[in-house]
Amino acid sequence: MSPDAPIFHIHLVSDSTGETLNAVAKAALAQFEARVNEHVYALVRTQRQLDRVLREIEDMPGLVLYTMVNTDLRDALVAGCQVRRVPAIAVLEPILTALAGFLGRERTGRPGRQHALDAEYFQRIDALNFAMAHDDGQVIDHLEAADVVLVGVSRTSKTPTSIYLANRGVKTANIPLVPGRPLPPGLLTLNNPLVVGLIVSPDRLTQIRRNRLMALNEDKETDYADPDLIREEIKEARRLFEQQNWPIIDVSRRSIEETAAAILNLLAERQAKRA
Repeated sequence: MSPDAPIFHIHLVSDSTGETLNAVAKAALAQFEARVNEHVYALVRTQRQLDRVLREIEDMPGLVLYTMVNTDLRDALVAGCQVRRVPAIAVLEPILTALAGFLGRERTGRPGRQHALDAEYFQRIDALNFAMAHDDGQVIDHLEAADVVLVGVSRTSKTPTSIYLANRGVKTANIPLVPGRPLPPGLLTLNNPLVVGLIVSPDRLTQIRRNRLMALNEDKETDYADPDLIREEIKEARRLFEQQNWPIIDVSRRSIEETAAAILNLLAERQAKRA
């Protein structure tokens, strides 16, 4: 993109953490080639805080996206944007209106209710603790307590995928496949967890590992990034996955979110069959 391209300002205003708003804005902006400065205002719950937001909007006019539960503050924000002649869009309003009609219920009017310290919240914390304790095969005890076990050669995004799944409340362990090292005892006889094999194309993995070595200032040649050995590693990994009838996901061109979504679908299908 040309450095001379105009810069657009987008203001994201929320009376909660702003996670939902940020995710929506990110997904929408990904569809456009443009230079955009995002200004994020979270936990805006007083008139004084809102006044500061409006001053910044006036200094840098641009589209305003908001999720505001408090009606007084919401009306004040909309009125302030009208005075400053900037568009303001209530991101969740169509969904909330549709849900209210469908459910026949009034809104609670409590900001950040999805972040309440309820059972689901503590389930996520428990899952995160589990994922960190069982990362990279550090602990092989209690694998049967996992919801998902990820298996793959080094640098197949096992750890970040485990953490992402844990943030969704899924207890996830991951096991590396290391040439010459035996598999953890019990891995091949697990009953409860969904075991998923992660693979990647040899060329992609070679580049990833070389970049890893460069980041570690490792200049000498090692087997770790040898293309022929990498091809053999991946072949052996695929053979293992197929022998065990584990589902296989190729992460070569997948983001962490896409890999996790595929695993969640596999987990849902498995749970539906068991039910």
